[in-house]
Amino acid sequence: MSISISNLTKKYGEQVVLNNINFEIGEGEVVGFLGPNGAGKTTTMRILAGALSYNTGSAKICGLEVNDNQLTTSSMVGFLPEQNPLYVDMYVKEYLLFVAETYHLGKEKEKRVNELIETVGLRPEFHKKIGQLSKGYRQRVGLAQALIPNPKVLILDEHTTGLDPNQLEEIRALIREIGKNKTVLLSTHIMQEIQAICNRVIVINKGEIVADYSDLSEIKSFSEDSLHFEVEFAEAIQPKVLEELEHITGVELITDKHFTLIASSDIRASIFDFATKTNNKILTIKAVERSMEDVFRSLTK
Repeated sequence: MSISISNLTKKYGEQVVLNNINFEIGEGEVVGFLGPNGAGKTTTMRILAGALSYNTGSAKICGLEVNDNQLTTSSMVGFLPEQNPLYVDMYVKEYLLFVAETYHLGKEKEKRVNELIETVGLRPEFHKKIGQLSKGYRQRVGLAQALIPNPKVLILDEHTTGLDPNQLEEIRALIREIGKNKTVLLSTHIMQEIQAICNRVIVINKGEIVADYSDLSEIKSFSEDSLHFEVEFAEAIQPKVLEELEHITGVELITDKHFTLIASSDIRASIFDFATKTNNKILTIKAVERSMEDVFRSLTK
């Protein structure tokens, strides 16, 4: 496994930030790491990158325990944090050569930097100072920096914050290409990002893993023992009347005639019967497929 976390716990004093979490990520997977602010995403990523120690449990990169092999595992991990720490007064190539020097690449550093300038699309801007670059190109510099040691694992923490739609698509395409040869773990609050890039999603909330979808199609069929139906009646109905019907566990008001009904089973037949008995008419009724945003809210509320 490229990443293996077992019973991992991290505390700051009495505060438990990660509570006995477990997951594994295999070679070549591109995995989205979702969770609300403060859920433990960044802490987990920093531990895997060797920037934080942990209290108990195990965190391994390619079979090596991170706490015991930080120098070795750090060279296996490329890490792009949310706040991209770049030296804005340095030229792009100058900065990347400086980073390459820290990895002791020797005679190979020039070749490696030139390859990455092409790989991440920095050629049009590589002659500029980093401070003169747009947000999108700064992210490309950050990606190039993370890729300099040719890591087996790439970790990206909110890597698309502040990018415009065109920049987003460019960075997504770049990560998809990188993901063909490396294990990628990325965190984001943009659900379209997950759908566009990832083949698996892990959800963390309050320091605990609450879901792990190895197939994104599972998300569309996700329900916490509930189905959602959108119903529009010809005449107004009090929500309380609908709440009293069998198998309905919740009623969300759209208008006084239009509702989203949450149910423990398929209620379409019984809703038609109800409309007939009350001399009302159903204008529309349809099952509602839950979006990733709906699933996220359900898992982390």
